[in-house]
Amino acid sequence: MSQSLSPRLETVGMDALMVRLFDAIDEAHMPWILAADTALRERLGEAMIDLVPSYTTLLVHYDVSRLSQIEARKLIQDALRGLKPASNQAGREHRIPVWYDDSVGPELSRIAERLGVDTDDVARRHAGRDYCAFALGFAPGYAFMGLVEEALATPRLKTPRQRVPAGSVGIAERQTAIYPMRSPGGWNILGRTAVKLFDRERDEISLFRPGDRVRFEPISREAFIEQGGDTTPLEER
Repeated sequence: MSQSLSPRLETVGMDALMVRLFDAIDEAHMPWILAADTALRERLGEAMIDLVPSYTTLLVHYDVSRLSQIEARKLIQDALRGLKPASNQAGREHRIPVWYDDSVGPELSRIAERLGVDTDDVARRHAGRDYCAFALGFAPGYAFMGLVEEALATPRLKTPRQRVPAGSVGIAERQTAIYPMRSPGGWNILGRTAVKLFDRERDEISLFRPGDRVRFEPISREAFIEQGGDTTPLEER
């Protein structure tokens, strides 16, 4: 890989190894994560059951009927030796229209009050940068994205909500995400989108992949409704 980058392998189960490439979250690491993902899939072939890239790691789940842990470790080390990020591994770009409003984003006004600005300013700042989709998890189609500007960073709610509607856009610390379906959740909700993130009828059922770039675009309530958005207010708890 490079002289300053040495992957570490950690046993996390009888049939799984964690490949740790970095210790801190940084968008600059994503090309390495994606390159490692490709190399590992090619090297392990049919012996690989699943591979899950994340912010700084890749979880490798392998078939123990085909590989011992010693063999799996060697294949992984061989795959990563001399690895370099490929120039063609840039993620896709997505534009996600969002209706930022207190009725569907209760934490919008709270963050605005904390910063001494209005809610429109919070919306503009949240939508004012591209976000990298670092990892998928929690629920099908749920992408952990970042990094939110430091001023907007807000801790998770002390008491998670029992029901967060599909399409809810939230932040937690310096991460941002969209709930692909109704589920419990403790993120600070700023607004809602009508974009469907998980669709079994699509060729790719998840809209996002690790490494994709996402930009939010503030829209009006009317535009949100035209796009099929649900304006039902979000319950506090």
